[in-house]
Parts: sequence; C-alpha cells; structure tokens
Amino acid sequence: MIRDQEVLNQLIDTISRFVREKLVPLEQQVSEQDKIPAHIIQEMKDMGLFGLSIPEEYGGLGLTMEEEVLVAFELGKTSPAFRSYFGTNNGIGSQGLLIDGTEEQKQKYIPALATGEIISSFCLTEPDVGSDASSVQTTAVRDGDHYILNGTKRFITNGPHANLFTVMARTDANEKGARGITAFVVEGDREGITRGKPDVKMGQQGAHTCDIIFDDCRVPAENIIGGKEGQGFKTAMKVLDRGRLHISAICVGVAERLIEDALQYAMERRQFGKPIVEHQLIQAMLADSRAEAFAGRSMVLAAARTMDEGKKVSLDAASSKLFCSEMVGRVADRAVQIHGGSGYISEYAVERLYRDVRLFRIYEGTTQIQQIVIARNMVQEAGH
Repeated sequence: MIRDQEVLNQLIDTISRFVREKLVPLEQQVSEQDKIPAHIIQEMKDMGLFGLSIPEEYGGLGLTMEEEVLVAFELGKTSPAFRSYFGTNNGIGSQGLLIDGTEEQKQKYIPALATGEIISSFCLTEPDVGSDASSVQTTAVRDGDHYILNGTKRFITNGPHANLFTVMARTDANEKGARGITAFVVEGDREGITRGKPDVKMGQQGAHTCDIIFDDCRVPAENIIGGKEGQGFKTAMKVLDRGRLHISAICVGVAERLIEDALQYAMERRQFGKPIVEHQLIQAMLADSRAEAFAGRSMVLAAARTMDEGKKVSLDAASSKLFCSEMVGRVADRAVQIHGGSGYISEYAVERLYRDVRLFRIYEGTTQIQQIVIARNMVQEAGH
C-alpha cells in the first residue's frame, strides 16, 4: 500500500542518490577496512534510515510493507553492509517490541531506535541452536524481581556495537520446546555481558557479528517483552514475515545492481572483433538474469501488498525469501562469468558481491527452512 506516491518518490529518489553518490564510491574502502565511516552513519541517521519501518508516533517514517520493499530495492544496489547497520533497528531489533511490547517499553526504547541513538541486536542463534530455534539453551532464572541470564548467543549482527539486545532465553527448564522461551529486552551495558571478538567472514565486510555471552547477567522482570513468560518464541516468529520480505527485496536490489554492472562490462569488453554483448551466449546470461530479477521483484511486491491488506503472508514471504536469495546467487555467478577473469579480481564489484550474497541463503531462515515453511503452509491451506 502506497499512501502518498509523491512523498514516496521523493524518499526513493533521495535514497537512490545517496546510494549512487555516497555509498557505492565507498564500497571498496569499507570492504578493505571492515568499517563504515562515522560520517556515513550520521548521514543515515539524518535521513531517517534507522526508523523506516517504525511508526510515526515513535519518531519513525512508518513505511508500509510495500513502501519498505520499494526503498529496499534501492538500498540493495550497494554493499549489503551499509543496510545491515540500520537494518536490525527496522526489523528484528524493534519489531518484537512493536508487536508484543508494553506501551511503557515502546515509549522507553522505540524513539531512540528510530533515530539511531540506540543500535539493536537480536539474540536468538546459539552455538548449538540455529535452524532449530525452539531449542534455545540460554537460561533465565527468576531471582526476586530480576532474572539471571546465562548462555552464549552466536553470529549476532551488530553485536560488537549494539547497546540494546532482544534476547530469547528459557525461563521454564521443564519445558524443552518453544513454550519455555521468553523474550527479554536487555541493555548492552548491563554487568555480566561479554562480547566476543568480531567474526571474520567470507563477505559483507563492514557488517559485524560476534558472540554475546551472558554470565549471571541480572535483568529486571519488567524487561520481559509484553510482561509475560513463555511468549518469546511466538514473538520471534511474528517478526519473520516482514524480515523475510525485506531481505528478499534487498536480494532483488543486489541482483539488479549485478545485472547493470554485467551489462555495462559486456558493452565495453571486446572479443572476436566486437563487444561481447553481441555474442548470443552472453545475451542469454543477461536475459536469464533480467527475467529472474523481474520475477523476484514481482513476487516481493505482491507479497508486500498482501501483508498491507492484513492477510496472512507467511507462505508468500517464505516463497519470496527462498526464490530471491537463490536467484541473486545465480545472477552473481553469471555476472562473474560475463566478466571472465576480471570477475575474479577485486577491482570489480562483482567479485565482492558474489561473496556478499552467499549469506542471504542462510540468515532469516535457510533455504531449507523456507522449503519446510512453504510445504507446511501448503498442507495447512489444503485443510489436511
């Protein structure tokens, strides 16, 4: 749903210009230094990027899902590391609070998330807990009007510099499944929190992850999201549909960037006496990539509109995530192939993007988890 087309167009134009003029020229520097410059982070705050999906009453832009994915298409046309820095504030770092938090909790944290004053992280994954998210081992034991948290969370996006964590912990030791998990909002400066060294990753340099270790960390009972034990897993699942659509849109944006780069190279590079874009096998790779990217864009927009209509969108969101994350991998592979040997050299962005996009098939639910979600929803809809 688009509320005001003119206002949205202005926002998209502004972001598109920011991506082209400010972010793209810094991609190689960010990759080499594994750091986003402070002035860029400040510009992101000034533009309101930390509050894209946060309601206006809490200081955000309050974008609808359709508006958000249209913005994400543009954000995807540069290194994913830039979006990752403010992405958690718009997604899993704020949506749990917005969906299930008390009004007091929202007033306390959400406005600062919208401005980027607070950087958030979502702590679900553990050393032995990934796709099987209902098997959380981190414990939260009641002690008067506090809970004592113990456990290790792994691959936590923005973990090295986040100052607010949404933490999934088991409050019922007798309940081994999802019903024993509770969601807490935990300030990053609390005693008992240790951050591991930043992970050295295959790609997406500039986007930082690390372990977050809770060692007898005391958290007030009032920090339970929604104030009720045992609802944490449900809270985590509620934020996934929006997150999966957002990532799907980013995948589409990256694919479109890769296609632009590959087409430009193919028009300039000459072999056998003519530009390689005139060779039919090169044209086939470009055509397949364009068709797949268009299919992904169409899927994401359709699912976003369904969500804005208030309809159940889990099946469409999982389908979009599966297709778009796999699609961008194929597009990246073709883009490297079109570049030939140059595609294997860091001088060209396709080499870096080829590594960056591999992660999309893993986080926000692996491709295999999406397949399970899709199949289960199909069976449910069939009334089995």
